[in-house]
Amino acid sequence: MKRGSVLDSRGMRDAKAEIGIIGGSGLYDFPGLEQVREVRLRTPFGAPSAPYRLGRLHGRRVAFLARHGIGHRLMPTEINYRANVHGFRQLGVTRLISASAVGSMKESIEPLHILVPDQMVDRTVSRSMSFFGGGVVAHVALAEPFCPDLRRLLCAAGPRAGARTHARGTYLCIEGPQFSTRAESHLYRSWNVDVIGMTNLPEARLAREAELCYATLALVTDYDCWHETEESVSVDAVLSNLRRNADSAARTLGEAVRSMPPERNCGCGAALATALITQPPFPAGARRRLALLLEPYSRPVARPLPARRERAGRRSAR
Repeated sequence: MKRGSVLDSRGMRDAKAEIGIIGGSGLYDFPGLEQVREVRLRTPFGAPSAPYRLGRLHGRRVAFLARHGIGHRLMPTEINYRANVHGFRQLGVTRLISASAVGSMKESIEPLHILVPDQMVDRTVSRSMSFFGGGVVAHVALAEPFCPDLRRLLCAAGPRAGARTHARGTYLCIEGPQFSTRAESHLYRSWNVDVIGMTNLPEARLAREAELCYATLALVTDYDCWHETEESVSVDAVLSNLRRNADSAARTLGEAVRSMPPERNCGCGAALATALITQPPFPAGARRRLALLLEPYSRPVARPLPARRERAGRRSAR
């Protein structure tokens, strides 16, 4: 297949990947991908942000997606997170890494540093938070919102790539698209969060429902507006530091892909096993919409027929 060719979902038998990368503000392509082709997917939840760019990185099959679309046309609230995550699952991805621009809420986490968060706080208000509903209910566990194994890979990859890396912290997700007021910024600092962004929720929730490993490479661009000796956050400052961070992020992601074991040893791949409340058979509409996620769990429990019906069955068989 030629480089850059575009497929729809009907022609993607060979369009598969094992590792997904979501590029945030400033990271609209991924250098180093080889044998690149584009795949445009249809999902039960609508269209993803952009075509997926599939290729090889260190011998591994990788799918890259620009979260904000080509040319950065989607605000954080406008992103179809469900379609994006479902599309990765359609491609066969089992591990998903998000590269995201963030502001720092602590003096020690400086612009151009990288942080690999281990916790999240959700302050979004206008987003679809779940694949489920419409007759099927599931409650996945989210006490640890990031895959611990994938986090460890990123934490180890950052220093090898020459990036100043913080191995844990809390990511606060706000709705946007405006940056925080100074009063809000000081309030968030009183909560002891480490970085602030606009996109990693509901991504993390949906990745867990899709039984994908998920972790974030948070690229620090600024000090938000709480810092008294720094200028308030602006798009120009963010983009300037994002361009400087792009090479570091690509090297870190490349190191993580290079060192990733072929098999998963975490529990992310069975997140729905104890989460489904609704008993099958599921409503037809929900069954079609959730087919990819529910397939391992959609078979009703076999129950023996009553004795009278069994005898009737034997008589009819004769």
